[in-house]
Amino acid sequence: MSVFIVVPGFFTDAGAWAESARRLTEARPGDEVRVVGLPGAEDAAGAGAVTLDAHIERVVAAVDAAGVPTERDLVLVGHDYGVFAVQGAADRRAERVARIVYIDSPIPADGTPALAAVPDQSLRASLFAQGAAQGGEAGDAVPVPAPEQWQYWGSVRDLSDAALERLTAAASPHPVATLTEPLKLTGAAAGIPTTGILCHYNGASIETVRMRIRFGDPMLVALARPDVTFFELPTGHWPMLTHPDLLARTLIAAAAGEGERLDAPPAESEAAAKAAESPGTFLLDVPPLPRERHGNLDLYLPEGSESADELPLPAVLFVHGGPVPKGVEPTPRDWPVLTGYARHAASLGVVGATVDHRLHDVTDYPVAAADLADAVRALREDPRVDGDRIALWFLSGSGPLTAEWLDGPPSWLRCLVACYPIMAPMPNWGVPAGRFRPAQVIGRAGALPIVVLRPELEQPAFADTVDQFLRSADAAEGSVVEVIGIPGARHGFEGLDHTGAARDAVRRAVTYVLDRLGAPGGA
Repeated sequence: MSVFIVVPGFFTDAGAWAESARRLTEARPGDEVRVVGLPGAEDAAGAGAVTLDAHIERVVAAVDAAGVPTERDLVLVGHDYGVFAVQGAADRRAERVARIVYIDSPIPADGTPALAAVPDQSLRASLFAQGAAQGGEAGDAVPVPAPEQWQYWGSVRDLSDAALERLTAAASPHPVATLTEPLKLTGAAAGIPTTGILCHYNGASIETVRMRIRFGDPMLVALARPDVTFFELPTGHWPMLTHPDLLARTLIAAAAGEGERLDAPPAESEAAAKAAESPGTFLLDVPPLPRERHGNLDLYLPEGSESADELPLPAVLFVHGGPVPKGVEPTPRDWPVLTGYARHAASLGVVGATVDHRLHDVTDYPVAAADLADAVRALREDPRVDGDRIALWFLSGSGPLTAEWLDGPPSWLRCLVACYPIMAPMPNWGVPAGRFRPAQVIGRAGALPIVVLRPELEQPAFADTVDQFLRSADAAEGSVVEVIGIPGARHGFEGLDHTGAARDAVRRAVTYVLDRLGAPGGA
């Protein structure tokens, strides 16, 4: 049996957890749930004077008051911001805590302020500036969101308008000082078993965590320990409100140490396992054409294209996804999928190009967009490239960057490809409104030929963004969108699913692009 000490997240108090707590104790009558109301969250008076340390002390007091007997485990549970108070309390009472459960939250680290839990990047910047000025005046607090604003704090999937009204009415302003004060940890809690409960429709999934670990993200490497488990819920950011029974059952399983471990291979269907012939390599055989490196841009030219009669040639620029942590080696333009695409394009008579852009974090889309624009400019200015015949091929997390090129595309852009794309920022990315939302600008793309490559086994949250984009494209006058579905394929299929269907889809998309470029390899 367990005692669950639950720490709510932004603006919420024990009331938001009432139904989940009831269902948890009904499911296992020996369990106990104690929801900690944090100072300043339940009572807005003087909220700005409340610090992160005050919240940590409140959780420590709850741990001390629990009086957990040896036969009952104490489990600390934190939702979004709440994990900072949870982690601080666990650091001070490590010997009392059996497990820490993170619900749709970042991973707190020593010296990190809880600003990391604020999705809205513009608000994060203003709060950081406020913190730099010693937290502003007493009484400063982040105001309660209006019903239509909760989406900026996390996915509101399955929350009705009435539920958002109730959430707003019950909420309290959040103290600013708790967000700007760095978390101080001694490391005492580093070995406590942990469980992450990821809310898929807020943008978090086990597969995305795996991908970032494969990228070498140092913040996530420790998550591959055998005592770290994960659950993935098909919910938005507020499962305690939308799926209380599912969340209760998941907490019980987490307390028992259940869940998926990252040190074990991901579960796959038998068909998918057989399809993955050579993970990490490109699915087509391509010639080992040499590359030319020009800053952050690599060029692959067709063999024998030095002849003046052959030049200039049209070009296809392949744009990697992300975010890719800073310092990862090799960088994306040297990954087999990117070099495979570029060499394949060059083998068919056009210039293949790849670029390293600085999408290291979800806050970096403006920087990545500028890097891409510079790379396109350099590509078009190369004397061997026909600057009036360019195609852009976007993969995965670079999908939001397509908005910059769909919004009144230049005449020299002959085709745009979105391959297993994320066609809108995930809710937990907090990307400010106004940019990087392709569905909002597709109506200004005119007759630009667009290809969308859709794997059948795409992650649902990513697939939703593509559905939204395609609905907008259907409603846009004159839009030209070719959708190529790939049966049995997954996100990143070129390095995972070396099937006939996947190969045919890539060949079909490449042929479509070359045809729009007027290249010999086209139809």
